Amino acid sequence: MFGFLKNRDPAAPAAPATGWLARLQQGLSKSRAQLGERLGSLFSAGRKLDEAFYEELETVLLTADVGVAATNRLLDALRARARHERYSEAAQLRTALRDTLLELLQTVARPLDTGTHHPFVIMLAGVNGAGKTTSIGKLAHYYQAQGKSVLLAAGDTFRAAAREQLVAWGARNNVAVITQASGDAAAVIFDAINAAKARGIDIVLADTAGRLPTQLHLMEEIRKVKRVIDKAMPGAPHEVMLVLDANTGQNALAQVAAFDAAVGVTGLTLTKLDGTAKGGVLAAIAHSRAGGRPIPVRFIGVGEALDDLRPFVAEDFVAALLDA
Repeated sequence: MFGFLKNRDPAAPAAPATGWLARLQQGLSKSRAQLGERLGSLFSAGRKLDEAFYEELETVLLTADVGVAATNRLLDALRARARHERYSEAAQLRTALRDTLLELLQTVARPLDTGTHHPFVIMLAGVNGAGKTTSIGKLAHYYQAQGKSVLLAAGDTFRAAAREQLVAWGARNNVAVITQASGDAAAVIFDAINAAKARGIDIVLADTAGRLPTQLHLMEEIRKVKRVIDKAMPGAPHEVMLVLDANTGQNALAQVAAFDAAVGVTGLTLTKLDGTAKGGVLAAIAHSRAGGRPIPVRFIGVGEALDDLRPFVAEDFVAALLDA
């Protein structure tokens, strides 16, 4: 998003990114390419730090899906920094913008600790098309790589294709999938939790049917699923993870609010950041919970490969967006 903002010697070559950071930079390349030219001009040497600059920066941030409230927060922080440091040129705010964005994102960068319960039950929710079932398959791979045993619960009983998709992910990861040809989601997940306890499984990933926040009868169904999980294992689910398609932009905020009101969301996973998503929606989400109960961003996805869903680390994300 802000690919030119790195405060370094322009004559020195950028150190090549390696591993996940390189993959993250590649995944976010569209965001960097779309906005880099505009921001590069905005922060060019000699550009005066005037009201026209702030207005143009506001437009760029809004275009990047940062949202009105988060954009105002960033701009207020930059204005205060400029006054305090007596800046007169836009280029002097490069580091300040980077630091302010990082500070905002760090408020929601909290990894998920799955070692607190055994089995640790994660119930996943989200609208159709957000990438929920695919995320379950990738999460299974991620936790297996950590040496944990995983069991999948095919709780999306509304779509036969979803059940088949999860079974395919189970086969790909060599993990068991609890499923039923018919029946409701709560019954499937109830059986899965009991099976996990009997088999000594570390983590249960429970799929649920995709639904729109406006579908009140379906939102009530997911409340029922959560209640039944608690009956199968008091205190579970230990994580209610909402999967969001980053390409939905500001609509993601409405989804967070609706699902949180229905089932008490405890973590977020953002998928498809390698698409047309601008990445700024993460800042919008972080700001939307400011002053209230923050909902951590647990994972982000930047591609189709098994390893393309990883824990959200604010420093890595900002580096992928800002570092040339």
